[in-house]
Amino acid sequence: MTGMERMQMDAAEYRDNQPEAKSAVGEAYEWVESFLVPLLAFLLIFTFFARLATVNGISMLPTLHNGERLILQQAGYAPEYGDVVVVDRSITDEDAIVKRVIGKEGDVIFIDFASGEVWRNDTLLDEPYINEPTMLQYDISFPVKVPAGCVFVMGDNRNHSLDSRSSDIGMVDVRHIMGKAVFRFFPFNKFGGIS
Repeated sequence: MTGMERMQMDAAEYRDNQPEAKSAVGEAYEWVESFLVPLLAFLLIFTFFARLATVNGISMLPTLHNGERLILQQAGYAPEYGDVVVVDRSITDEDAIVKRVIGKEGDVIFIDFASGEVWRNDTLLDEPYINEPTMLQYDISFPVKVPAGCVFVMGDNRNHSLDSRSSDIGMVDVRHIMGKAVFRFFPFNKFGGIS
């Protein structure tokens, strides 16, 4: 075999092996891409648009139970009446709390502790979500006006909830709201939206 023939044979062998090498590299690239793109999308969503939270305690019974895991709507969220929200309390080194928005900026809240009724701007609230009438009073005097940039929040388990009726919580600055609880993803038998 001449040198020229050997070179031609080596070139042919090189060409025959090239598609396999490209195929292996392409396959590895596709494999990495199939994991990397969803991971980046997941990180982007949970960094800017949504957040995860855990219910701690019984203050939201019967709507939410201790240990349930929630997905929060975060980006572009503005509190509305009846929303279940998570309030960040890290400034006071305390755990976040889950409560329901009862009043917004400018509203006048009145609670009749004898009847257990809650009024907003002289209108009795229809509250099918509560566990029992509101009998527990803390140190806030009613009626009370919700100041600018704040919301008045209460737990659904009214007589077992520390909320805006107490100066320990008080009116919640909307900047401390981490988001609206929109979806329960654990436990799986309660998988679904939150109302």
